[in-house]
Amino acid sequence: MGFDRERLTGLHDVLAGHVAHGGVPGLVALVAQGDQVHVEALGKRSLGGGPVGRDTLFRVASMTKPVTAVAALILAEECRLRLDGPVDELLPELAGRRVLADPLGPLDDTVPAHRSITLRDLLTFRMGTGLVMAPPGSYPIQRAMEVLDLGQHAPHPALPPEPEEWLRRFATLPLMHQPGERWLYNTAFDVLGVLIARASGRPFEEFLRERVFEPLGMRDTGFHVPADQLDRFTTCYAGDPGNGGPAVYDEVNGEWAAPPAFPAGSAGLVSTVDDFLAFGRMLLAGGRYGGRRLLSPGTVELLATDQLTEQQKTLGQLVPGYFDGRGWGMGVAVVTRTAELGHPAGQYGWDGGLGSSWAVDPVRGTVGVLLTSRAWSSPAPPPVCQDFWTAMYAALTD
Repeated sequence: MGFDRERLTGLHDVLAGHVAHGGVPGLVALVAQGDQVHVEALGKRSLGGGPVGRDTLFRVASMTKPVTAVAALILAEECRLRLDGPVDELLPELAGRRVLADPLGPLDDTVPAHRSITLRDLLTFRMGTGLVMAPPGSYPIQRAMEVLDLGQHAPHPALPPEPEEWLRRFATLPLMHQPGERWLYNTAFDVLGVLIARASGRPFEEFLRERVFEPLGMRDTGFHVPADQLDRFTTCYAGDPGNGGPAVYDEVNGEWAAPPAFPAGSAGLVSTVDDFLAFGRMLLAGGRYGGRRLLSPGTVELLATDQLTEQQKTLGQLVPGYFDGRGWGMGVAVVTRTAELGHPAGQYGWDGGLGSSWAVDPVRGTVGVLLTSRAWSSPAPPPVCQDFWTAMYAALTD
């Protein structure tokens, strides 16, 4: 297999249309199959600014989650964490959890948790707490998490406190649901970052750098952009307030221009298309990259295998119908049935709400990465994301 060059022109035209029509100020897209790599760098780093290049830095938001999952699984292979062992020993703050009797009800109406939280619960978003898919401030638990800066909103690295304080605050609240009961997005991976730090005896960001980024050559991936690299960074935009054009979500010298107090395992990283190409190639190779092994093939298979029961999917939808043809592995969505253009069975990966998408396809040996400077307006992928995946697979030869 490979890419048809004429059809790659179609990929270019589709993406260039989104930039030209003002939907996306700037983007970089990469598609790879074997040694064949094609990159499109289109638009500006900011409205009125310099052009985007292949090495432009973007906020990858929830594309952080697969990286965090790999870090946790490295520790599980070293027997410093166990998939189905309680996390209580390393996270005693989470021992003896209480659970809301009614997830929409008052915070003091609780029942005991049926069991402890496990590493598998965290990796599969079955911890019992996550984002509430409702307007801000709709329910008591949601309001409490907002007040404590525990992540009921889009990424803002300047807000959360340092990890020990973050976990202390989190432990003051009951869980929304019983551990293992349903899929609840996001919060578990912030807890996971704290767990990785304690299990490794290293700050989370240092463990990622030493055990994931350096072995993969991901030189541009981290929780902030150094001052001497800000000229490669994008302004992030969101929404469209009337006729004034998209609003600025974060400036180049904004929240990602300094190290955060809380390196968020859920959504904190900045990166480039080539760094995530390396990450994807490592997974395609069964955990090996450049002669070094990060994970065993069996562990990569576990990461990419649907871990959810049908009941957990039904109770924990991200958007209506999301799990029709999809499941959830460990830090990644897994396509279980071909039901959409650009998302064949076997593909797995994840997106970032600040404008990014990444997936690998072990059946066809492909890696795709789309990084843009326009935040999503809902949990459903925007047209530029849908069109990227459709055009990428349309360009594959037999």
